[in-house]
Amino acid sequence: MQLPNRLKAPRFIQNIQWVVDPMGYMESAAKKYPDLFTAEIIGFGNTLVFVNNPQVMQKILTSEKKKFADLGDNNRFLQPLLGEYSLVMLGGDRHKKRRQLLMPSLHGERMRTYGDLISDLTEKVFNQFPTDQPFAAIKPLQEISFQVIAKVIFGLYEGERYQRLQELWLSLLDFFRSPLTAGFLLLPPLQKDLGAWSPWGKFIRQQQEVNELLCAEIAERRSQPSSDRMDILSMLMSAKDESGEGMSDEELRDEMKTLLFAGYESTSTVMSWGLYCIHRQPEVRKKLLEELDSLGDSPDPMSIFRLPYLTAVCYETLRIYPVVMLTFPTIAQEPVELLGHILEPGTSIIGCIYLMHQREDLYPQPKEFKPERFLEKQFSPYEFMPFGAVRRCVGEALAMYEMKLVFAKILSNYQLELADSKPERPERQAVTLAPANGVKMVMTGRRTRPESPVNMATAHTA
Repeated sequence: MQLPNRLKAPRFIQNIQWVVDPMGYMESAAKKYPDLFTAEIIGFGNTLVFVNNPQVMQKILTSEKKKFADLGDNNRFLQPLLGEYSLVMLGGDRHKKRRQLLMPSLHGERMRTYGDLISDLTEKVFNQFPTDQPFAAIKPLQEISFQVIAKVIFGLYEGERYQRLQELWLSLLDFFRSPLTAGFLLLPPLQKDLGAWSPWGKFIRQQQEVNELLCAEIAERRSQPSSDRMDILSMLMSAKDESGEGMSDEELRDEMKTLLFAGYESTSTVMSWGLYCIHRQPEVRKKLLEELDSLGDSPDPMSIFRLPYLTAVCYETLRIYPVVMLTFPTIAQEPVELLGHILEPGTSIIGCIYLMHQREDLYPQPKEFKPERFLEKQFSPYEFMPFGAVRRCVGEALAMYEMKLVFAKILSNYQLELADSKPERPERQAVTLAPANGVKMVMTGRRTRPESPVNMATAHTA
């Protein structure tokens, strides 16, 4: 099969580059082939055509959408972590039906009920930190994210099962923290169970225990149903599709793992990048504080969520450090033309979100953190896609809500500074781009909101 702009390096070399330095791999390819190139990545099970041209993405997603199939089979590299029945593994009608069951619990009015919980958890975690002692910001943000997920999704607040689930899940994700160990997830030939002390063997056994804990929780809920529970697991257990069928225990289990992964790993990572960018640029922090202070002492969570500059800061963070680097692949079902190249049926095409967000023609000075660009221009869904495209993250609304409320609580209540003047370096951790050093910060004290001119005038005349 003749494929366009094929990279010349041997497949083995490309896979090493992809695992160890994905940003460098993609940027190097884009310098030679700016809009699309063909790569050989074993983890996706196929030769892939990478695209980052907005017009091509729009064509794939809209005008010629029927020529492409959205198949879960090309996402198999995530199966060991998320499970066989995860939404990520499904394609076609099965994916559509599952998504329809999941969406109501993660959007709309449900968000309002989570606002105070997120703010209270953030304050509880950050109040534990002593002043003038450096810490890696990603650690408290991971703790906040896990507690939000545990309470919002599972309704778990304490107890032996909660503690063990937290220990195991964090250990599972820690396994993929470095570019080298991430290779176990991305390169199936490395996945050999050589016993409990082997890396993959230990992972398999921890995964089995996670499955047992989740199934025990589901079985307990089924035996003791309660209409008073408001967590997402309880809602999904009672949800029915158009034919009146609910989700099996295995489907519920794997969706819980998927939401755990997305809600914990991705959200905490992007929040750590946000704190890093905000505190590297004093003018950004100053503008944010002025906007937050304008809401008064006890702002409503939805008022925080609607703040335009805070939204722009979150968007710019997601532009430079997207939650995921790629869309899920699609498969050409018939001959299709992209930028003068004819792709044959069976060709796998993948959207490169990272390269899209780095295009100079869309985002001048793309390496610079400039939230104002999102106030000056509205980007199309084919130019800015931090949560994916064809298979957008179902937890997008909750993730954005959590980011904004956590930033608001931290900035309004604590004086933080970066503890290291060296630039933070992105590093592959599983499928995300995480800060290699965890964003070292120091808390210098509590912050008090300055009195407004109106309040000061009232105090002087009293």
